[in-house]
Amino acid sequence: MAKGSHDFTPDERNQSVLINVNGNIVPRADAVVSVFDSGFMLGDGVWEGLRVHRGKIAFLDAHMDRLWEGAKAIDMDVGISRAAMVQRLYDTLAANGMDGDTDGVHIRLMVTRGIRSTPYQDPRVVISDATIVIIPEYKDPLPVMIEKGVTLFTVHVRRGDPAVQDPKLNSHSKLNCITACIQAAKAGANEALMLDPQGFVATCNSTHFFIVRKGEVWTSTGDYCLGGITRRNVIEICRENDIPVFEKNFSLTDVYGADEAFITGTFAGVVPATEVDGRVLTKGRGPMVERLQELYKARIEKDIS
Repeated sequence: MAKGSHDFTPDERNQSVLINVNGNIVPRADAVVSVFDSGFMLGDGVWEGLRVHRGKIAFLDAHMDRLWEGAKAIDMDVGISRAAMVQRLYDTLAANGMDGDTDGVHIRLMVTRGIRSTPYQDPRVVISDATIVIIPEYKDPLPVMIEKGVTLFTVHVRRGDPAVQDPKLNSHSKLNCITACIQAAKAGANEALMLDPQGFVATCNSTHFFIVRKGEVWTSTGDYCLGGITRRNVIEICRENDIPVFEKNFSLTDVYGADEAFITGTFAGVVPATEVDGRVLTKGRGPMVERLQELYKARIEKDIS
């Protein structure tokens, strides 16, 4: 079994990847930011995880939409145009020889508010442009995870009210998700299942959650989770293929009695969740998960073609 949904096959090439820091492409060992950087100091910034298929970034427009919306929400000037950001991403891939027909590459794009003059949270002490870092790595999900799935444990850490910290914001401030992940790991599970403030199932600590009941696909209302791009793709895939899909409130009782469950995310796509809180749902991929995995692959091919 994998340790988590982002486990990957180690690749020695990652030790020599070139990283883009504010437009400068440098060796991994030289890729650094200031200790006064807003992201390091306060988690003040937004980010995207991107997947490369045959040298092209899948669902790039959707990811750029989310990045710019997040920056606007926290009143942060990205500092470059959207077109310039896309060019910077592809320049980084080209510098690493990851263009062309390269597969199995994952990019972390991070944008922080920039360098502060002193350790303080007020954005008015920022004295530089935004910091933009692009880290490409060779990362393939473990095949055993795609086939055999992951286990989940419901944690006490809840997805919060948007008035506290809006879960739709893909910010660098992820401590609530990290504490959820820690609790799940201590319980022997791969990932955490998180509830919303009313006790309904919300999402996982780093992926989105779905169940299958009597041929229907259910996921949360989306009120207490990130606007997941893979999540949205799976919902659209279901609608396009006459698979009943519902965004609704449901409880752990519904989960424990489900026929199948799965998680979604940019890194691994659609992954079976075989066990929740010790309740075994499937021994591996169920028929719905297997079908959705194939349909999702086809959607990626359509997007990059």
